[in-house]
Parts: sequence; structure tokens; C-alpha cells
Amino acid sequence: MAKIERAVVSVSDKTGVVEFVKDLVEMGVEVLSTGGTAKALRESGTAVMDVSELTGFPEMMDGRVKTLHPKIHGGLLGRRDHPRDIEEMEIHGIKPIDMVIVNLYPFETTVAREECSLEEAIENIDIGGPTMIRSAAKNYCHVTVVVDPEDYDEVIREMRENQGAVSPQTNFRLAKKVFLMTARYDRAISEYLESLHES
Repeated sequence: MAKIERAVVSVSDKTGVVEFVKDLVEMGVEVLSTGGTAKALRESGTAVMDVSELTGFPEMMDGRVKTLHPKIHGGLLGRRDHPRDIEEMEIHGIKPIDMVIVNLYPFETTVAREECSLEEAIENIDIGGPTMIRSAAKNYCHVTVVVDPEDYDEVIREMRENQGAVSPQTNFRLAKKVFLMTARYDRAISEYLESLHES
């Protein structure tokens, strides 16, 4: 188990995230964040780095493009036990990202409102979030991915018990949650769009 040194945080549901991230920072974790999440963390007095500082690119297109960058996904997908991956990360200045704390735009809640327009629904289809959590879950041997605030306490407890690391068993359990979440999310989108096609 490797110590978690760098985390990226971007959540729509901010339940418990400030306390969770404060605990991470106290354990020496460097925290990267975006938009409203970064703002909420800073307002709580928590030090965070904007993702744009890492990537060298600003958030653009009204926030549509924030985390879709090799310095993010290389940091998530790079295998720490593959010399070629490590070499390429070093060549391109890609730092490992050891934890992802992300939950997705509330698509289902948005489209459940009677007055929701198609345009509003489309803008609430999350792209960067599912991409990050799938990248992290694919590399669960090296990356901890947390999509449910209910898991914050267990992750912190394990890190305190294991000198800042999370067990492989927990990483695997958390990775399975990711694919359940993204499957449900994509199904909700497809069912909503199909309902419009049929009406």
C-alpha cells in the first residue's frame, strides 16, 4: 500500500467534503480542485491548488473543459509498477494522482423537474467527472476513488491506521461502486433522451 500524496476533488454533492479534505490536508495530502468545490474549500480555510495550475490550461467553455487533460488522466492511469509508464510520466512532467473524490452533476434530479428544458438537461450531463472516476477505478491498484460521502469516514480511518494508505481491498470495493454509478448515470441519460424521442 502506497501513501496517498495527491488528490483531486470535484463534487456536486458537497456533503462532508470540507471535513474530509481538511483531514486529508492534515495528513499531508496535496489537494487539487475545480470551480465551486475549490471555492467552498478555500472559504473553509483549506489550502487547495486549482487544477488549471497543474495543467497550465484555464477552465474553459463555461466549465465544460476543466479536467480533460493528460496531466490529470496520465496521473490517474499511470501504473506505478510499470517502468515504461513511470518513464513517460517523468518525460512529460506528469505527477501521480493517488485519490479522486468526485460525484457527478445531478442529472436525474435536474430532469425530474417539470420545467426542465432539453438544453438544461444536456448541460447537466457530466463528462469530466465520469471520465476521472473511470480512470481512477481502472487503476484501482494504485488509486483510491471516492464517489460516495458515506465512504469518507472509512477512508480517513484506514489512512490513519496505515500511515496515509488505503488497503487494496477497500480500493477494489470503491472501484466497483464507480462502475455501478456510471452505469446508472448513463442509463438515466439514455432513458431521458429516449423519452423525448418517443413523445
